[in-house]
Amino acid sequence: MWDAVLARFERQAPASVMARLALERAMPAAWIDEVFETHRQRQYPRELLFSTVVELMSLVSLGLRPSLHAAARQMDHLPVSLAALYDKVRRTEPPLLRALVQGSAQRLEPVVSALGTAPCLPGWQVRIIDGNHLPASEKRLAPLRNQRAAALPGHSLVVYDPDPDLDLVTDLAVCEDAYESERTGVLPLLDSARPGQLWMADRHFCTRTILQSLQQGRADFIVRQDARHPRIVHEGPWHDRGRVETGQVLEQDIRLDEGQAPWRRIELRLDRPTESGESVLWLWSNLPATIDARQIADLYRRRWRIEGMFQRLESVLQSEIRSLGHPRAALLGFAVAVLACNLLAVLKRSVEQAHREQFPEGWEASPYHLAVQVRSRYEGMLVALPVEHWPTWADGSASTLAQRLLELARHIKPGQVATSKRGPKVKKTREWVDSAAARAHVSTARVIEASKGKRP
Repeated sequence: MWDAVLARFERQAPASVMARLALERAMPAAWIDEVFETHRQRQYPRELLFSTVVELMSLVSLGLRPSLHAAARQMDHLPVSLAALYDKVRRTEPPLLRALVQGSAQRLEPVVSALGTAPCLPGWQVRIIDGNHLPASEKRLAPLRNQRAAALPGHSLVVYDPDPDLDLVTDLAVCEDAYESERTGVLPLLDSARPGQLWMADRHFCTRTILQSLQQGRADFIVRQDARHPRIVHEGPWHDRGRVETGQVLEQDIRLDEGQAPWRRIELRLDRPTESGESVLWLWSNLPATIDARQIADLYRRRWRIEGMFQRLESVLQSEIRSLGHPRAALLGFAVAVLACNLLAVLKRSVEQAHREQFPEGWEASPYHLAVQVRSRYEGMLVALPVEHWPTWADGSASTLAQRLLELARHIKPGQVATSKRGPKVKKTREWVDSAAARAHVSTARVIEASKGKRP
């Protein structure tokens, strides 16, 4: 009977079945509790397991519950009170969040590789690093109720392996203090830099400490030059390297210290200025000479893919839970949303590969529409088919799970999950508005009633 029920959901709700299989692979409850036991500092498990906390927060991140309170109220057998649950959440330690993201990405990486990847730069693993600040939370905490200013619960630094490589967040560092410098918070992430990796970052991270840390890890980098960049002791002559799609490329050698191996500075003279009015960009890199300067300029354009990932976290998933005002609770919500984003990336890659022959070029699956399909039938699927009756696909090899995901993805209609292409944005000039007019308000009902007597 259970096989027949599963077969029905595989045909009618394949995205939900795929999400369940990927979830079992990325975040099994037993593994989460092992990570907690390994990386906990002052916390300890008693009645409430950390895997239960992650499960509840996952329901909120996926949009299946509006808040942690609602998720806990709907749970059949919550072993502790709501007050104890919130106390557990607000004591979640930052190293534990990093271990969850790192470990989950490592568990999903073989599956994505089995589905097929096309590296941005053959021979290198690309890592894009950037920061994300959580927005102001509700002022539910007693110390915040007398504060008029916005309450910022913290920020995070993310290491992202972009599409078309893995399309996974591979590392995460969280900062409870919203005013802590990103240049300081990024340093623990650089310990994972190793040969064969290419790290890309914005000009905010163009500091001597960061660049030399990557150099010491024998990793390569492409970083945009900041206005207050490290002092250069030697500059070589400029050489014209030709054109790219966006402008003219020049190159020179630079050194920060005497006797240091030279780095490369790439100058990109843009045909069209950026939105901020900049017409020239400078990039620093230590890539070998076998990588052309024009290729470096094109590679840096992929740094913007991390902005798209952050946008998916905000619009597709509930990564910014404003009801969680305590920094550690809010950062836990963001970390679980990152885990959910990685799951959607696996589903997206599976659907695209399953329909690659039908749409060889230009077709891309939408994480938003995939998330809609998962939300619509996921809970009903678990009611009809309890977890204990599921097959153990996730316990097999990565290639076996990848093939299973491809089989399920073929049941998804491409037109239902395809991205919607839009034209270029029309730039609109913002006119000055008096503050009194900006704060004015009207009654919608009265405006509608008054419009009925007017002829077009």
